[in-house]
Parts: sequence; C-alpha cells; structure tokens
Amino acid sequence: MAEVTLTIGGRHHQVLCRDGEEAQVERLGRMLEERWADADRAAGGLSAERAMMFVALMLADDLDEARRNPAAAADAAPALPPGLADRLEAIAAALEQSASGS
Repeated sequence: MAEVTLTIGGRHHQVLCRDGEEAQVERLGRMLEERWADADRAAGGLSAERAMMFVALMLADDLDEARRNPAAAADAAPALPPGLADRLEAIAAALEQSASGS
C-alpha cells in the first residue's frame, strides 16, 4: 500500500491507496482543495466537516450535471493534440501486427 498526503484547507490528511494510484489520489485531492475556499465560505467558517460537506455537494452537483448532460461534459474535455489520434492508431496497428507475428 502506498500513502499519500493531501493538503485540503490547510490541513494534512494521510490517505492509503494501492501502489500506482498515488497520482490519481493526489489529483482528486487537488480537486477538493480547489473548491475549499468557496466551501469554507458557504459553511461560514464554522467547521472543517461542514466545509467538506459543501465540497462534496459541489462535486456531486458537477457529477449530476455531467450525467444529465453528457454532451456538455464531452465538450469540456480537453482536445487531443493535432495528429495524436492518427499516431495512436498507427502504434496500435503496429502492435497488432507484431503480436500476430506478421
């Protein structure tokens, strides 16, 4: 097991995850931190638990919107660099050819 330290709202949280998942957990932690200031204001600065609840509600709202409107979520996805799709297809074809022994 790997251990990652997330800093959210100025507090450090130790999180265990499977080996190799550290970058994903850190990315998710940054998403929480990005919303912390707004959530803390919404919570009136009363408690970290209440602020974290507001962070969760904000993320749940984003998820709900993406589920209800998947086309908008797809439009928001970053575009691939020019030619990348063609290069990936060529690599896949070469790997398939190599695997078949041709």
